Amino acid sequence: MKLNIQAIQMADSIRIADFKKQCNAELIKADSDELFYQLGDYAFLYVFRYGVVCFCNANSRQIEKYKKLIQTSSAQTLVPDQQVRDSLVVNNGTDYHSDFDNVSLNVNNTNEIQLTMLHLSQSVALDYFSQLAGTLLEDTRLHTNKLEQEGKLAISGKRLKKFIGKVLNIKNKISEHLYIFDAPDQVWDDEQLQKVHKNLTTTYDLKDRYRTLEMQLDIVKENLELFKDIMFHKESSKLEWIIIILILVEVVDMFVLKMMG
Repeated sequence: MKLNIQAIQMADSIRIADFKKQCNAELIKADSDELFYQLGDYAFLYVFRYGVVCFCNANSRQIEKYKKLIQTSSAQTLVPDQQVRDSLVVNNGTDYHSDFDNVSLNVNNTNEIQLTMLHLSQSVALDYFSQLAGTLLEDTRLHTNKLEQEGKLAISGKRLKKFIGKVLNIKNKISEHLYIFDAPDQVWDDEQLQKVHKNLTTTYDLKDRYRTLEMQLDIVKENLELFKDIMFHKESSKLEWIIIILILVEVVDMFVLKMMG
């Protein structure tokens, strides 16, 4: 038996409570961050607050139905070109084994299927956030190149503040949503699940990718701190010149009044 799993980053975030109210499938697990449903024999749906929806063995009708529910439960869904997705095939086996986009595990164990869907979804979310971080790095590089070539920043104070806010928001989203280093609760009480969890984390290289992503955002943040200091110095110099000019105007005014007196 083979199971087909696909995960899609459909939105920046999904309102879990709203989706739960609208979905009438059999709910297996629910908390404030995720919902796990059974749609049929070996068919499952996993919905995550960080915007990813994952299907296991769902048919095209079910996929379209729940995609529409996601759209009504999200502030804004991503356009298809922005949606990041990945898929894999799960083969039935007595022990975990991975080979590129194929894994073997016990398909009769719902917890093992759930773990696989969780890790694939986290991998897709990391790809999505990595794309955002890459865009921020490229934007930052444009400003550093301008600084190197012309010795000045081509960005206003307001635009810089908005850029800093964008970076901080992405960092906060990653910290808030991607609990990669924490094993799911059911893993702690089952040796086999611990093994599957460890192997899946290695297969998708989640920890290293997470650290790389954080490093990219730290680089952007360091550059923005430098930009902010340069901007502050520029504004301070401007203020100093304004004060100097005002003092000169006052001196000239006093001199003219003396001459006229």
